[in-house]
Amino acid sequence: MTHALSHQLAEYIERTTWADIPSSVGHEAKRALVNYFAVCMAGCSDPDVVRAVKLFSHYNAGNQAHVVGRSESMDLLNAASLNAMSANVFDYDDTHIPTILHPTAPVAAALFALAETRQISGEDFLLAFVLGVEVECRLAMAISPEHYRRGWHITATCGVFGAAAAVGKVLGLNARQLVWALGNASAQASGLVETLGSAAKSIGVGNAARNGVLSALLAEEGFAGPEQPLEGERGFLNVFGEQPRYSEVSSGLGESWALLANTYKPYPCGVVLNPVIQACLELSRDRTWALEDIVRIELTGHPLLRQRTDRPDIVLGRQSQVSAQHAVAVSLATGKAGLGEFSDAAVSDQRLRALYGRLQFIDDTDYAVESAHVRIFFTSRETLSRTIDVSLGSLGAPLSDQFLENKLRELVAYGRSGCEPQPLLDALWALDHSTDAGALMRLASL
Repeated sequence: MTHALSHQLAEYIERTTWADIPSSVGHEAKRALVNYFAVCMAGCSDPDVVRAVKLFSHYNAGNQAHVVGRSESMDLLNAASLNAMSANVFDYDDTHIPTILHPTAPVAAALFALAETRQISGEDFLLAFVLGVEVECRLAMAISPEHYRRGWHITATCGVFGAAAAVGKVLGLNARQLVWALGNASAQASGLVETLGSAAKSIGVGNAARNGVLSALLAEEGFAGPEQPLEGERGFLNVFGEQPRYSEVSSGLGESWALLANTYKPYPCGVVLNPVIQACLELSRDRTWALEDIVRIELTGHPLLRQRTDRPDIVLGRQSQVSAQHAVAVSLATGKAGLGEFSDAAVSDQRLRALYGRLQFIDDTDYAVESAHVRIFFTSRETLSRTIDVSLGSLGAPLSDQFLENKLRELVAYGRSGCEPQPLLDALWALDHSTDAGALMRLASL
């Protein structure tokens, strides 16, 4: 019954044990954490993250928790926020395909900050992580895609609930306290799509981690929230959704798992650009044509592709991560699509910018989000085309464990933290056997 939805979810969180988690889900949790540390290591030296670290240090209440890839330590709340920001700043984090939510950053950052203030076993950490991801993704499923279409940044708005649930599980909150934690989170759910392409986007993700921790800690102290924070007449689902589907939250609990619908990015861009970039990289391989010979580039894909990435007037590298115009130009021109190709320097390259205006979108609802067709028209009247039916990194073509390991190694080097990747990787894959999950943060910091 919908009137008991918040309590039903809280009771599920309270009673679930590590023995209830399928081995495939447990392994996927580790994969998500490998990817999390990879993108944190890349983001730790981003200028906006550096600015945030400097500012937060002026208002810091302690040094219990590390900032990934850096020498600074912060209090619990500030560390949770900064590490979530680092993980999300480059749009290189994971994606829950049904909702386009990036689930790991807010939940993992919250849990790791807590794990440095009290000892948490690897099993307890992984269990809480799985449940936190489950909560945020199920709430997202109940209000997608209308929620995002109305301008809410779903990672921030739903991520705070995932962080609250995960931290509440580790704290051993009972069902009533977990409802309070969800209620406290509901008072802090915020984030706007308008911020995408700017540093402000990562504030929402950082706040999701920080406020999720705060929500659970307040509940532990008896700080009471509403009885129906999710399903109430003016609760989260009804206010943030149009016609919320409550069954997405309650059906199949313990049977279907959000982490099994999670994916990881081979390129640092919005996930809808993955098939576009893959097609362009294939077209650029062994090319004999010149960029100046291109008359027009047709990009056919799901309407969401145009809606999210039709951004020809970008001026910053951060904006290029959600610009099809730049993604197409840079991958065709360089045959590469790493973080360097989505930098301020790349955006200022006039050879690339000359191609921006030659891109045309064709919406086709028959295309899935992970598919696209790119066709190039030349002055010679010749054409080249490439279709990607299932892009690398999608559920149909998932990145391997080895790919994720290599991604972590590459991004450690990119972020120039000086951390050693192999000890961190070894500890991540063995996390379920650890007695101290917080030890990972000491391997991931200076």
